[in-house]
Amino acid sequence: MITVKTFVFNPFEENAYLLYDETKEAILIDCGCMTAAEEKMLSDFILHNNLQLKRLLCTHLHFDHVIGNTFICKKYGIKPEVHQKEADAIPSIKEQIKLFKTRFAVQETSPGKFIVGNESIRFGESELTSLLVPGHSPGSLAFYSRKDGFIMVGDTLFRGSIGRTDLWGGNFDLLIAVIRDKILSLPDETIIYPGHGPSTTVIHERINNPFLTNNY
Repeated sequence: MITVKTFVFNPFEENAYLLYDETKEAILIDCGCMTAAEEKMLSDFILHNNLQLKRLLCTHLHFDHVIGNTFICKKYGIKPEVHQKEADAIPSIKEQIKLFKTRFAVQETSPGKFIVGNESIRFGESELTSLLVPGHSPGSLAFYSRKDGFIMVGDTLFRGSIGRTDLWGGNFDLLIAVIRDKILSLPDETIIYPGHGPSTTVIHERINNPFLTNNY
């Protein structure tokens, strides 16, 4: 069974997810740790729970979700994994930060592997399936555990809302279609872990999310 540990990092309150099972093998999704204190919080948890970090997955490459990738690469020797379309379309972290008129000292870490849709992501005795969910960004990915009944959706969908579509390669109509096709089609009780804010469920969003109940 997969255990999900949530960390909330950086001023944008990004959710980073550490997933591990009884074998102690772990994967990290969306490492947004920015400060030394946040890096220590994450690494201490990994150390104190005797976890072996195997992979670093990125739902997308907006800077608040990947600003900790260099730390993970240096400390654990693991490079980020992302969809090719994301790497091709999204500006560098430095360019993004400049456009957002914020100032952070950052380093870039290039992807070590590209993930495609419907790929099996294995660690320990566990498995996730990657889903290509463009709309918030061109190569956004979600990671679904059928066995444990949850999905990591990045900034595609939030509790009562959806991801913004006014950034690089965003597409509102595509995002709505993808959410309905790839996420709302999952079992009602499926837990949705978003890139910001609290978790939710498929049934809650299908009934209550105003972006999904209206006829766009």
